[in-house]
Amino acid sequence: MSAEAHLNLSKATVLLVQDSTTELDILGQMFIGFGVKGIRKCPTVDDANAMLAASTFDLMVVDADMAGGAGFDLVMHIRRLQENPNRLIPILLVCGHTAPANIERARDCGANFVVAKPITPTVMYDRVLWLAKEQRQFVESESYAGPDRRHKAFGPPPGEKGRRHDDLGTEIGVAVGPDLDQAEIDALLNPRRAVA
Repeated sequence: MSAEAHLNLSKATVLLVQDSTTELDILGQMFIGFGVKGIRKCPTVDDANAMLAASTFDLMVVDADMAGGAGFDLVMHIRRLQENPNRLIPILLVCGHTAPANIERARDCGANFVVAKPITPTVMYDRVLWLAKEQRQFVESESYAGPDRRHKAFGPPPGEKGRRHDDLGTEIGVAVGPDLDQAEIDALLNPRRAVA
């Protein structure tokens, strides 16, 4: 881990929602290793809802593999909470099966990222670091509430290298031709029908 990739998480509060006590303990130890002192563990969705009503959190990690899709439903519920600051917190979904359908479901319920199991501390820390730098806007409509889903169009956060071959770079290249004049720009924005 490089010096510039260091976060001070000592004052962060993290809510962990996982129905497996073993996995919940592993996640808790991982965040203790990151320096987090405010960790709340919830083995059920009902416990998580009670905790969300009583406290404000900086990060939430939810297991998507909870019975009946309860993890996905919990994220969707959080994003729809009115007048609760927790609706805007970054949410990581931990998922054992990262099939495209699960990734789409995570995106559509309002999660910021999906982290595939088995989780390593390095990957989890990288995702937390990525979330700290992320600048996607919160979007709300009749059918969706959460971070802007057009994630690919923004590329990686500033200073981060993308994982995809088509991620947008943060560097702008040198012009390769003459600048367009205003008439050429207008023609691009207002195309006209060709007359034969």
